[in-house]
Amino acid sequence: MIPRFEDARLLPVLEKVQTERRLSFDDGLLLYQTPDILGVGYLANLVRERMHGDLTYFNVNRHINPTDVCTASCRLCAFGKKAKDPNGYTMSLEEVWHRAGEGYTEAVSEFHIVGGLHPELTLDWYCEMIRGLKERYPQVHLKAFTMVEISYFSKRMKISNREVLERLMAAGIDSQPGGGAEIFSERIRRVICDHKIDGGEWLEIARESHKLGLKSNCTMLYGHIETEADRVDHLIKLRELQDETGGFQTFIPLAFHPANTAMSHLPTTTGFDDIRNIAVSRLMLDNIPHIKAYWVMMSEAIAQIAQRFGANDIDGTVVEEKIYHDAGATTSQNLRRGDLLRLIREAGRQPFERDTLYRPVVRTETAFTILT
Repeated sequence: MIPRFEDARLLPVLEKVQTERRLSFDDGLLLYQTPDILGVGYLANLVRERMHGDLTYFNVNRHINPTDVCTASCRLCAFGKKAKDPNGYTMSLEEVWHRAGEGYTEAVSEFHIVGGLHPELTLDWYCEMIRGLKERYPQVHLKAFTMVEISYFSKRMKISNREVLERLMAAGIDSQPGGGAEIFSERIRRVICDHKIDGGEWLEIARESHKLGLKSNCTMLYGHIETEADRVDHLIKLRELQDETGGFQTFIPLAFHPANTAMSHLPTTTGFDDIRNIAVSRLMLDNIPHIKAYWVMMSEAIAQIAQRFGANDIDGTVVEEKIYHDAGATTSQNLRRGDLLRLIREAGRQPFERDTLYRPVVRTETAFTILT
């Protein structure tokens, strides 16, 4: 039975989805521009359920941001502080290790570690931080350092990106988060994040990381000054690299939060924006297994709706999130495991607790076992 779309232009896209053929740039543009958002959601849900059935993945994780001191001055950022800013902070190694252990009775399976580009902390300091975490929490997966951070360490140390990655892997990192990609359009990056690496270098470091055997996530920041064509271009560049390396595990569309940034005059995204970006991502990124509805960014309610618009992951417990909350996010900074189970079930999906590599986790009251 052929569904009734409000926009008949979606019928050829339906045929491609049903026959598992790759969508084109023009298809992606149509998905962003059509007023038939329910039709787009229907298409995305077909792909989502073909890939993952009724499952929604989550994990028990905690975010650690060792410092908000940053040499960059990105207009999109409310998190970074200059070294002389009295409101900035930098944890000692002991503070990082202590902070990691707070709330540890929930048997956290992942530490998600990102921070500012600190002008004084060395690569050796970060390697020591990673080694200390591994020694204290050997069963916890360390997902640490964006492509932007890798480039910064490389330039400061005057060594290659590959050598930075190898040293961090030797210290104990297990995978990488996907932040810092923002939008790959150089025209846009010159305005919003001209202090960061360009889109080509982000992709090149991801390529190097994947070649070394590290898995990573990938992201796109939307809802600022980019066009719909910029978004489609970004997704296709990620898809092309995934064809080459297969190293991306999860894609996370991130809504821009303008509060407390140099772009605070811009409006916030709507719930319609958020679920459309989830849906288009699922349809365009046919080779990236997972699409995450990051509840911290989009609210618990929208993350639930997103489970019918292409998302199959809702992130984790998080415990303490600074980057989006510094930009005015009003969501909770943490959810307990039971809250995530409830959210997923209320969305009509079946919860599946995972580790960072999407292996199933079997849990007791205070411990967990990863099934390999």
